[in-house]
Amino acid sequence: MSKFGTIEEARAYFAGDRFATESGMTIDELDEEHAVTSVELGARHKNAFGGVMGGAIFTLADFAFAALTNDRDRVTVAQQVSVNFLAQPKGGRMTATARFKKDGRTSCVVNVDIADDAGRPIAQFIGTGFKLK
Repeated sequence: MSKFGTIEEARAYFAGDRFATESGMTIDELDEEHAVTSVELGARHKNAFGGVMGGAIFTLADFAFAALTNDRDRVTVAQQVSVNFLAQPKGGRMTATARFKKDGRTSCVVNVDIADDAGRPIAQFIGTGFKLK
């Protein structure tokens, strides 16, 4: 059962995720099956070598994970995550798509695929969530 009636309600709720939102990350799609977040890349996302920081990629994936898992009646927190960085993004935008692999009573496993605006895979994030009472 979805907690948010509209995408605008979800965006208003997740405005409290200030690190993600102040870094320019947005929720683009959200339903009971998947969540999509994205970010327009800029200088604030770059490392000293000019590439996109791993932390920016991780944060985008974590934001998609949070949107998907918290669109329920129970607050869910990340218990364990793994990220495989596959390539540096090309272009000016990244998108993260989160989908449940398992959605149980007290825990869940979510796969998040991160791609650049050319559709190239940038990273794979797998998160285990714990559902708080």
